[in-house]
Amino acid sequence: MMRFDRNHLRYAAAAAGLILLGGAFGLGLSRLGSDRAGPAATVSGDREVLYWYDPMVPDQRFDRPGKSPYMDMDLVPRYADEASDTGAGVRIDPALIQSLGARFATVRSGTLEGDVAATAVVDFNARDVAIVQARAAGFVERVYDRAPGDVIRAGAPLADLLVPGWGGAQLEYLALRRTGDAALTAAARQRLILLGMPESLVAAVERSGRPRTTVTVSSPIGGAIRTLGVRAGMSVPAGMTLAEINGLSTVWLNAAIPEAMAGRLRVGRTVEVTLAAFPGERMTGRLIALLPEVAGDSRTVTARIEMANRGARLRPGMYGQIVFGGESGTALLVPSEAVIRTGRRTLVMLALEGGRYQPAEVRVGREAGGQTQILAGLNEGERVVASGQFLLDSEASLSGVEARSLDQAAAASRPAADGPVVHRASGRVQATAEGTITLAHGPVPALRWPAMTMTFRLPETVGQGVSIGDQVDFTFEAADGEPTVRSLTRKAAAR
Repeated sequence: MMRFDRNHLRYAAAAAGLILLGGAFGLGLSRLGSDRAGPAATVSGDREVLYWYDPMVPDQRFDRPGKSPYMDMDLVPRYADEASDTGAGVRIDPALIQSLGARFATVRSGTLEGDVAATAVVDFNARDVAIVQARAAGFVERVYDRAPGDVIRAGAPLADLLVPGWGGAQLEYLALRRTGDAALTAAARQRLILLGMPESLVAAVERSGRPRTTVTVSSPIGGAIRTLGVRAGMSVPAGMTLAEINGLSTVWLNAAIPEAMAGRLRVGRTVEVTLAAFPGERMTGRLIALLPEVAGDSRTVTARIEMANRGARLRPGMYGQIVFGGESGTALLVPSEAVIRTGRRTLVMLALEGGRYQPAEVRVGREAGGQTQILAGLNEGERVVASGQFLLDSEASLSGVEARSLDQAAAASRPAADGPVVHRASGRVQATAEGTITLAHGPVPALRWPAMTMTFRLPETVGQGVSIGDQVDFTFEAADGEPTVRSLTRKAAAR
């Protein structure tokens, strides 16, 4: 009896071992089958994974984790609860945001500097040019030691020309002059002028009573010789250009202005100039033209500034910096690096509550100091992604998230029912009257107002000491269609 029980126990232990081995083998098959079943069957912790992807190539999907074939980084899981979530925007794993090194910025009201700075190069004033030509065919007898680049005064001699054809006309004039016939003498004298003789040469013939066929060609203005086309002994036909003289009393500065800033410039404005040749010395010029062509490679407009050249110190080719003084104003600002320009529209990536992100369409204004003005599409206090936003925008596109439109952003900024909203702006006082003030102000993004001139209601306690022409910062309410100024502060005088 005892022996039977022991054999029975041995058989039972062997059967249990087989059962355990079969269970382990079955579990392995189960796992292998799960791996082959596809991404929808994969579970990570308590969350179901749909697929894995590389954040740098988000449109490529993988059915199991591992290293990315594109970048030296691990694939990131896309969870089922993220795809089925119905909240606004797309939800991104905070760990992924941290690994991307994303930075955030808050939309704020601030002052955007109005100055426009650019590089400039000194050039000749192309309107101050004299062309010296031969008035008659002849020969060059002498050249007065001139060369291109020489700076000469007005009246400086350039060359002596021998004109044989003038001799006969001068003898005829002298003969008629001796007859005393005033009419014939005047006609003969006029003929000399029409042949190209200068008045000074005719007067010399009258004084000496002898013909003079040699004339000295001189410069009509002072300046630099740009070209000199005569040498001793050469023959010259009538109308040949002997020299080109460029005046130096004024010079031009050609400045490359970015296309986005060219619209802020007006002809006639004063410009501050600093040249590398005269460090620490500030000069002034006047904007006389914005050339009608944009450089295709640099997307810049050439601004032409005219400057007085006292003492002929300014030489073409000198390099300098120019600053167009402008008015600073209050604007809604975001970092320029947060703006995504797609070519069809301009976007920023909003950081919403709960780790969600949504693209938002914006209309931008000017840019200065690393800040971009927002004219529409954002409200003060909202958070935007300042770095890493391109990857988040790609993820939102893959998830089918629509960008917030300008109209939706304007609706979100409308005042609540408990009271009016106070807006900020900057402008110039144009007129004042009892109970009103007229201001030429900048854009008001929250109301989608462009820059314009309009009249506001003005309480008696506001705006004391403000005069016409003052630059001011002010706040106002736009309730009931009658904007009312609530505060008015005069700004310091612009330089």
